[in-house]
Amino acid sequence: MRVMKFGGTSVGSGDAIRQVVSILSAAHRPDAPVIAVVSAMSGITNLLLEAAADAAQGRLIETSDVRHRLLDRHLVAAAELIRDAGLRQDVATSMAALTDQCLRLIESVQVLGDLSPRVTDWISSFGERMSSRLIAGILRDHGTPAEAVDADQVIITDGVFGGASPLFEQTREAAAARLRPLLEKGILPVVTGFFGADVNGVTTTLGRGGSDFSAAIIGSALDAEEIIIWTDVNGVMTANPKLVPEARTIPAVSFAEATEMAYFGANVIHPRTMQLPAERGIPIWIRNTFEPEHPGTRIGPEPVENGVVKAITAIPGLSVITVEGAGLLTVAGVTARVFTAVAGAGVNVFMISQASSQNSLSFVVRSSDAATARRVLEAEFELDLLRARLLRVWEDPDVAIVAVVGAGMRGTPGVAGRVFQTLGAEGINIVAIAQGSSELNISCAIAASEVARAVPALHRAFGLGEQPA
Repeated sequence: MRVMKFGGTSVGSGDAIRQVVSILSAAHRPDAPVIAVVSAMSGITNLLLEAAADAAQGRLIETSDVRHRLLDRHLVAAAELIRDAGLRQDVATSMAALTDQCLRLIESVQVLGDLSPRVTDWISSFGERMSSRLIAGILRDHGTPAEAVDADQVIITDGVFGGASPLFEQTREAAAARLRPLLEKGILPVVTGFFGADVNGVTTTLGRGGSDFSAAIIGSALDAEEIIIWTDVNGVMTANPKLVPEARTIPAVSFAEATEMAYFGANVIHPRTMQLPAERGIPIWIRNTFEPEHPGTRIGPEPVENGVVKAITAIPGLSVITVEGAGLLTVAGVTARVFTAVAGAGVNVFMISQASSQNSLSFVVRSSDAATARRVLEAEFELDLLRARLLRVWEDPDVAIVAVVGAGMRGTPGVAGRVFQTLGAEGINIVAIAQGSSELNISCAIAASEVARAVPALHRAFGLGEQPA
């Protein structure tokens, strides 16, 4: 059994959905069943969240316009791809009912003037609910038995709205109970991505981009042979092709390498996707919906040695926060206090750097979180700042992290030197440096304006545009 996940661009239009249906119909056989996991049509989730936010702010919501924008794209695709009139009407009726339910929720937000995390998750799940019914209907029309399945019947979570985590044993039971009977009957389940439900049945989302994670959860819960993430690129690339036109597809990477790449800006896969399949040794493939003949990238449990460095990644939109002062060494538990305060404010830290003199401690956060980080640290160290044991807490804005990733760096001398020499030759100043103890990556914070020069230069320095021998 295989799990195949299709993202928003893969289900974003009639032509794209036709390709998805072709892939699923060819893959699903009685002796090789498939479970599909689908995202919302591209742009639909943003539409729902924007409408809900406007309603909460008391701005006039033109319900008919939202209904039109939400429903019409699905109805156009259904009209284009479902030939049987009765089946087409059934699908249209189902999607219209979902649209009306969603709009009633948005209207209640407008009446109350309040948009809670719980309601946000519920509203944002409707794009996936609609796309699953659309694709299941098209599959049936094209001769493949299929049934839409809402993931709140399958994925049981801890109830954290906006970023839930699965309760794995409960999910194993729920997934087996809901999906295995369908597979045994030769039916292809089309499961909604992005969300699940807590133990009380309340809808919770897994975070934006969480459909990849959904596929990993379901595949792991049912001990799938493999998980295939169908997207709009030919796999994991050696760099962002928008920055490096000569970037190429990497044939295979380890789970650890893929996790590093995803965390440090490779948007082709959600960072949380690797954990459960890695624990169970289930390979993940990244393949292109629009070029299905391309083999893509295999992410697997074993390290793959083909070069010292696999990829150069970058995360823009960051700031460096520095806690500085000659008396830093005398401030009790300063590191613990810094990160306890920052974590308590819900700020994610991407990278940490500390001088051996311990006169300063720097860490990198999203620019949108920088003001919060500074505020909580100034509050935490208010007395130390007044007594001059700390000099200041300050922000270096408009930075980016550039990461050099590869398992081959472990134990290989000279990699860091080549990184710094390359950036130095380009006249690029390094704001902060960090290397993980796993030696899978070397990360540098640089000015965001330098990323367009830094990434291609490092890509050339490590010969990543060359096909491996």
